[in-house]
Amino acid sequence: MSAAHADLFDAPILPGLAYRGGIIDAQEERGLLAHIDDAALSPFRFQQWSGKRLTHSFGWSYDFTTGTFAPADPIPAWLEPLKARAARFAGLDPVNLVQALLIRYDPGAGIGWHRDRPVFEHVVGISLGTEATMRFRRRTGTKFERVSADLAPRSIYHLAGEARHVWEHSIAPIETTRWSVTFRSLARPRTFPRPVPFPKARR
Repeated sequence: MSAAHADLFDAPILPGLAYRGGIIDAQEERGLLAHIDDAALSPFRFQQWSGKRLTHSFGWSYDFTTGTFAPADPIPAWLEPLKARAARFAGLDPVNLVQALLIRYDPGAGIGWHRDRPVFEHVVGISLGTEATMRFRRRTGTKFERVSADLAPRSIYHLAGEARHVWEHSIAPIETTRWSVTFRSLARPRTFPRPVPFPKARR
């Protein structure tokens, strides 16, 4: 199947993927951007490589250099209303969203192909600042089946089931600054805080 582009308002492009635009208004977005930029953001590091995006984790953090999963600073009060809204959208109890990841994508930044770490289960993301393209792929024989979806500013998505565990996803590099907040629940059974092995990078 060649690359496809779908409107998530019409129908989910993948089982387990849900989307909604306008989860917050422009004033709320400006407040979130100010908080994110005031956070202790640092360059994403994978082993000896540093990425263009800046990140900060609350609740739990995964160290891609050492492959360890450990408690982090608590989710701050300014994120709690957004977490409650994210949980309601995903049909979850807010208490289950125990990790929050802040990301600022400076021009040229994106995210390569991956699945979220297996210590996590539900993934709920809020896109801020500018539109981005989220790409999905899964291997079928010797080829990849691919689909993609636009993430509008102030929109929310939820990855569960097949979209979360079968398909890889990535964010295409963009030319203007973008921010995001991602909430995650923990998988069961709880195997942390033992070090979590990290597989070799896929490119």
